[in-house]
Amino acid sequence: MTLQAPSNPAGEFAAADPWTEAARRQCLEQVSSLPQELRSAVDGLSQTQLDTLYRNWTIRQIVHHVADSHVNSYVRFKWTLTEECPRIKAYDEKAWSDLSESRTGSVEPSLLLLEGLHVRWCQVMNTLSASDWQRSFIHPETDSEITLDAALAYYAWHGRHHTQQIVWLRKNRLFA
Repeated sequence: MTLQAPSNPAGEFAAADPWTEAARRQCLEQVSSLPQELRSAVDGLSQTQLDTLYRNWTIRQIVHHVADSHVNSYVRFKWTLTEECPRIKAYDEKAWSDLSESRTGSVEPSLLLLEGLHVRWCQVMNTLSASDWQRSFIHPETDSEITLDAALAYYAWHGRHHTQQIVWLRKNRLFA
């Protein structure tokens, strides 16, 4: 019997609505702890194991994707705090994950990047007022307005989502 990897091992994304300070704090804690949780999820994996597929991406590509995605989110937060409802730039995450460095590069630089990035990102987020959290940006792929509260909730989930993919593979011992 072959196990089918679940689409969302951390559960479906669900944003809190209306927002509470407690929900925001919980998301901030999740963003803050992600680098260590992701590092723990890949700790001890061989290079061959890092090349194990989880649905469409290898563990290696997942780690690089989380770093790429969270760098983009950090920049989006800064734009939103310094411009009035900016139209952010989307990026092609599949194309980024198909680049050679994402397919073959060491995960250590991405883990280190996430550690520093999340410290900076949390420093920014921990200074925001209630009204700052209501600032928003326009996402060009959906043409929708997204508040920083909603973006925080998404990225807290995003980190859990990808970390749990790796944890699922380890738990089920499904390595290359």
